[in-house]
Amino acid sequence: MILLNNIHNTFDSYQQFINLYQKDKECLFETIQIGFNTFFSTNMSAALGAILDVFSSNINTIEFDFKNSKIKDILLKNDFLTYYGYKRIPDSFNTTIRFQKLKPTDGKYFKSYVINELIGRSELPSMSNMVRDRMAEAIYEIFVNAQIHSESKSIYTCGQFFPSKNMIEFTIVDSGVGFKQRVNNRFHGNLSSIQAISWATQDRNTTKEDITGGIGLALLKEFIEKNKGKMQIISDDGFYQFDKAGEQTQLFDGAFPGTIVNLQFRTDDRSSYKMKNEIHSKDIF
Repeated sequence: MILLNNIHNTFDSYQQFINLYQKDKECLFETIQIGFNTFFSTNMSAALGAILDVFSSNINTIEFDFKNSKIKDILLKNDFLTYYGYKRIPDSFNTTIRFQKLKPTDGKYFKSYVINELIGRSELPSMSNMVRDRMAEAIYEIFVNAQIHSESKSIYTCGQFFPSKNMIEFTIVDSGVGFKQRVNNRFHGNLSSIQAISWATQDRNTTKEDITGGIGLALLKEFIEKNKGKMQIISDDGFYQFDKAGEQTQLFDGAFPGTIVNLQFRTDDRSSYKMKNEIHSKDIF
């Protein structure tokens, strides 16, 4: 059994997922047991779901062991466990943003999901309609990048509102080609995973050909800076984090099979966000 212990949105927790993947990625026709202990940040269901689908594609059986019943309850509320034969229970406190496993062709549904379950939440800071639209477009661009470049069969997303911490975490994951391979293939370069991630967060940098792009991560980064939130990107063996302390990078021991983009928004932010020019400008805030 692999025990996932005290999973938060931290480098060490992502390393636990990578350890899980590296240990069992070659298993065939086996029963893989996943144990949950102490705490599990529910938005991390997206990353776990991507890994477990890799295992399932190798005809393995997945079993869960919950050392903490509260973890089981929240994973029932957010729909994650319904993908494994469990029955959903109501989320009476409305803190979960439902786990979704989407096809790359489900872009229209994803955009609606983001607007209804994330951008439209009353807990987020006050935003003009134009800022809300741009934020939705920026998050949608992450989906489109996974759709076009990652070659992933599925895209996974999930989120959670933590009232006691005044934050919302929202995560998008694919199990396809990572940033390093995408960027190096496009420009015939030799960037490391961290260099490729950092490049992708800069405004207008994109691997798309003949179409616009490269705005989403940069716009989200600008909003997060003002909101004092956090952006994390995990791709291959690279870890990138941007928060009030600036940019931080580290290398994992092993590689994640795809890409994780995690966004943290502060809900105790009393700012009111508008475009610099609501009519003409493409610049925000």
